[in-house]
Amino acid sequence: MPFTPFHMGAGLAAKALAGRHFSVLTFGIAQLAMDIEPLVGMLRDAPVLHGPTHTYLGAVPIACVTAALAPWLCRPLLRRWNQEVRHYRMPWLQESERWSPQVVLASALAGTFSHVLLDSVMHLDIRPWAPWSDTNGLYATISLSALHLLCMAGMAGGALGWVALQWLRSRRAAQRQRHNP
Repeated sequence: MPFTPFHMGAGLAAKALAGRHFSVLTFGIAQLAMDIEPLVGMLRDAPVLHGPTHTYLGAVPIACVTAALAPWLCRPLLRRWNQEVRHYRMPWLQESERWSPQVVLASALAGTFSHVLLDSVMHLDIRPWAPWSDTNGLYATISLSALHLLCMAGMAGGALGWVALQWLRSRRAAQRQRHNP
């Protein structure tokens, strides 16, 4: 089924590790963009749902389009997020409304490539290395339930890790400010 939240586990884990050097919103938009092809295939009752866009080569143009659109799509969301966290007196959870083009492109590529990787494990019709190879060596290397558990662990661990790191950074910044008035 397209548009599942499971792919976001990898994105939240990356956000916890990379912090301001990763855009989880751009990653999420890339996930949605990747699943347009299977959605159209489902609506048309196509025999193959994961075609050219679900290859590493096909993921590159999707990442580029995502990177071009993400700043425009994300700024209003981040502006609202920042208003909410300030309102609830949690300014340490604020995120910058601007990212460098490198961060946006890297986050979009991480989104599309991780999508191909994860879908390669669970869908038989994926040919991740096409046009160079028609094999999918990752299919069923782990069970679907194990894959879902790994993705949910990435979501939970990533979200908790990001919040904890944001809180620690804010505490350190407050301590530096007290020592250097």
